[in-house]
Amino acid sequence: MGLLKNLFKARDKPKNRTPGSSYSFFFGGTTSGKPVNEHTAMQMTAVYSCVRILAEAVAGLPLHLYKYTASGGKEKALFHPLYFLLHDEPNPEMSSFVFRETLMTHLLLWGNAYAQIIRNGKGEVIALYPLMPNRMRVDRDSKGELYYSYTRYSDEAPAINGMTVTLRPSDVLHIPGLGFDGLVGYSPIAMAKNAIGLAMATEEYGAKFFANGAAPGGVLEHPGTIKDPQKVKESWNMAYQGSSNAHRVAVLEEGMKYQPIGISPEQAQFLETRKFQINEIARIFRVPPHMVGDLEKSSFSNIEQQSLEFVKYTLDPWVIRWEQAISRSLLRTDEKKLLFAKFNVDGLLRGDYTSRMNGYAIGIQNGFMCPNDARALEDMDLIPDELGGNKFLCNGNMVDLARAGYWSNKYGEG
Repeated sequence: MGLLKNLFKARDKPKNRTPGSSYSFFFGGTTSGKPVNEHTAMQMTAVYSCVRILAEAVAGLPLHLYKYTASGGKEKALFHPLYFLLHDEPNPEMSSFVFRETLMTHLLLWGNAYAQIIRNGKGEVIALYPLMPNRMRVDRDSKGELYYSYTRYSDEAPAINGMTVTLRPSDVLHIPGLGFDGLVGYSPIAMAKNAIGLAMATEEYGAKFFANGAAPGGVLEHPGTIKDPQKVKESWNMAYQGSSNAHRVAVLEEGMKYQPIGISPEQAQFLETRKFQINEIARIFRVPPHMVGDLEKSSFSNIEQQSLEFVKYTLDPWVIRWEQAISRSLLRTDEKKLLFAKFNVDGLLRGDYTSRMNGYAIGIQNGFMCPNDARALEDMDLIPDELGGNKFLCNGNMVDLARAGYWSNKYGEG
């Protein structure tokens, strides 16, 4: 075990970029020529939409702290200090929704989400504050122990600019995304910068295309010699360039002819390229196309199933990352056996009203649900005990298989 421990501590320092110059994200260079980073990527509507969908979905889920009961069940730990921080207000400056939305945005763009943990003298967590991922560095000391270095700038503290603060792992709530060392996640924007760069390039091409009056470039041919070609060019652009001058009648003198050059957007498959890049970006974040406005392959018969798959295959992995990071960083060792944090995704998995009512009826009639179970799932007031709200019922015509024929034998002939 000692050898394994030493080998683990001798590992390379965590890095927030992949090895190799081809994946370096220092300058965000792409083969399309468009600079791509976390800020410019958010100017793409598809990226903004995917990030907003996932961030708001995780932020909007109910987050509760539970404790195990003696009977093997669970109940909300309402009086634990951490319950209020997770469910309502992690710090005096923001609500739980805003806090989780902010951290989830960091996680989707930078691949890591950090929050500083503030504790009191008893070691209890009393506040959580988001930290910018691009200012955080994860490193190891001479003993191989992890530590976090955070650089503060004047926008956070006016009196401090460029100051580096060292934090222990116990002082940081770190939610890493997909990575290669299990410690630091990698930016999805960096991994897909060429795909995003192509989408940005096609969007810019379309903007310039319509800025030029929705017509490709061309040349003006003159049978003779033009004394001042620059003046002719400027005069032409002033009169006919731009979408506001589209479809104006051009008057050519002295045998001059206009010859368009280039290919049309249809020949370049401009619209198809833009549509494909939107789906490509949605694929990066594993968001169903219909959620970013592409309803081409969606219908009333499959869109509900796609929404359920979004919860199962897209949200669940993120939710599990959050739950395990909260339990690992915010709970003491003795509390981890008694408490756990959990998001409630039941509301997103519910079907239509008729399907839900039929399911509740089957559960109540077969005795594995009581009426109050169904009412709680529908956010309805519970029925008091004296009125039978917590009673489990079953059909009277159903008996144990081993007792089949009991009543006929007891009251039958002979």
